[in-house]
Amino acid sequence: MNAASVRRRYALISFLTWLPAGLMIAPLVLLMLDRGMTIVQVGVVMTVYSLVIAGLELPTGGLADVVGRRVVLAVSAACTALALVLLAVAGSFWMFTVACVVLGIARALSSGPAEAWFVDTLHAAEGPDADLRPGLSRGHVMEDVALGIGVIVGGLVPLAAQAAGVADTTDADGRAIAVSLDPLALPAVLGAVAALVWLGTVLSAMPESARPSASVTQVLRGVPVTVAAGVRVAVRDGVLRRLVLVCAVTGMALTGIELLVPGHLAELTGSGEVGATAYAIVSAVGFAASAVGAALAPALARRLALRAGGPGEAARGSVRGAAAGLLVAGAALAGLAGSAAVGGAGVPGVVLAGLPYVVFFAGLGAHGVLRAELAHHRVTADERATMASATSLAGSGGGALANLALAPLAMGFGAGTAWAVVAAVVLITTTAFARLPEAAGGVSPAAP
Repeated sequence: MNAASVRRRYALISFLTWLPAGLMIAPLVLLMLDRGMTIVQVGVVMTVYSLVIAGLELPTGGLADVVGRRVVLAVSAACTALALVLLAVAGSFWMFTVACVVLGIARALSSGPAEAWFVDTLHAAEGPDADLRPGLSRGHVMEDVALGIGVIVGGLVPLAAQAAGVADTTDADGRAIAVSLDPLALPAVLGAVAALVWLGTVLSAMPESARPSASVTQVLRGVPVTVAAGVRVAVRDGVLRRLVLVCAVTGMALTGIELLVPGHLAELTGSGEVGATAYAIVSAVGFAASAVGAALAPALARRLALRAGGPGEAARGSVRGAAAGLLVAGAALAGLAGSAAVGGAGVPGVVLAGLPYVVFFAGLGAHGVLRAELAHHRVTADERATMASATSLAGSGGGALANLALAPLAMGFGAGTAWAVVAAVVLITTTAFARLPEAAGGVSPAAP
């Protein structure tokens, strides 16, 4: 397989991996609220989701390194389909909790295998010095495109279904004629279908070299060994330690957006369905901005590289670009907090909240590509999926902390206060990139 084919397949798989998630972004929180849960209960359910991911990130990453990337990603797709069906029919706190546990398992399984497959396959095609930036950038762009398309569809479907009277399940005499889903649950059904398409694509378009056959006992023994090796790398390597910390903070920031923005927009518009549509539009523009940021990340790194040249020039540009993207995201969160303080309602209020939201995702898009590149330069192929899982684990841990802390803070003092706190944490974290050591193209050098 040539390099161009590797990049195309990785982009397609990246798109399909995130399309089911995109379909649920707009209606998920509003669906739980609509079915009688409080924002604190929603926060607890989302915390369970984050903790499941956190508990399984390293084992599933190690599993992908031991048994192969394709099989793990295929299981993730199947679990995603099941979880979304459960979400569609859930009607209580415990049912939503079970659905989110399955969804958390799926998310942990999907964290790392596709990107590890891409890097390893590209190295096989072009050698260990292959340029990762274009392919990683394209993959991140397609993730954002999938999220943007998904969030638009997921936000518009409930409003369209409500207008068409899909939720009406009785005939003219008031007799029940069907068991149907309310409009806010329909995106979950579409997401389940998308997950099945993803499953088929993984099985057909993600070839992988055969691995030595192993018994279940050997696999169970190999996973902890691989995980332990990955943890040792993350702990020993100074660059990875800082990048893991940054991932935890960006996870906290993303959770602050996903948990509080839907309800905030519903308040501004005065309706759950209209709020979901407003959130879908704002989110789609945000994901488009993230895609632009990811696409421009290689150029940003080159622009910020030291003009003096030398072997570390590219790495320094990536460090500076990752820091710049995070700084923009933190400043945007501060702007979102300010928009909540100013107030407003209707379209003006949505626009006032939407502008910093879009800027936040543009900064995070560029940051994510360059942070991933820095991490991949520090590990070998045997540790790659585990490393990706370790960084995702940090993001999930930050998200769990945010779910527990931000929901009560928002209920007591308003969403603006919660966003201001997260903005301060993000801006402080940009100092982690100060004098960040990096050996471009090197493999796991121990850094101070």
